[in-house]
Amino acid sequence: MAPTVVEHTEYPFARGDLTSNGIQWSAEKDTATVDTDVVVESVTIKPPALGEVLEVEFGLTADFRAVSSSTADLIYKWQARNKGGTWVDLHGAVTKSNIGTSYVEEVRSGRFKLETNFNSLPFEVRLVVQCNEANEGRARTKNSSYVRVKYSAS
Repeated sequence: MAPTVVEHTEYPFARGDLTSNGIQWSAEKDTATVDTDVVVESVTIKPPALGEVLEVEFGLTADFRAVSSSTADLIYKWQARNKGGTWVDLHGAVTKSNIGTSYVEEVRSGRFKLETNFNSLPFEVRLVVQCNEANEGRARTKNSSYVRVKYSAS
């Protein structure tokens, strides 16, 4: 029997109480130590059946701000890995200079070319953030963020 191509989409981020406007955010995550990555949210993508990954598409949205400083710089990146493996950057680190205390929404989307350490099911996805000032970075993920995987199931 020939393998079947399956598409699986998940919206795994920012789950919690329902809202009146349909927009949910994960719990806010703050940085502590200067220039040290903090995991904002991490999820595992595990489709109902496993198989060979053909393509992965991301639509990832997060909010960033400083707690009280107008001069804080934040750096963030989304990462993925085969479950339990080595993290792979999905894009280069993004610096938001002097981000201020109002949330700034950022989106990263597209299809990622599979590579060593990110090429099998199940896999993990996370957002990391750091700040150049102690106890100033704050971030959260949005419920509209999604991961779509196309794979060949036996």
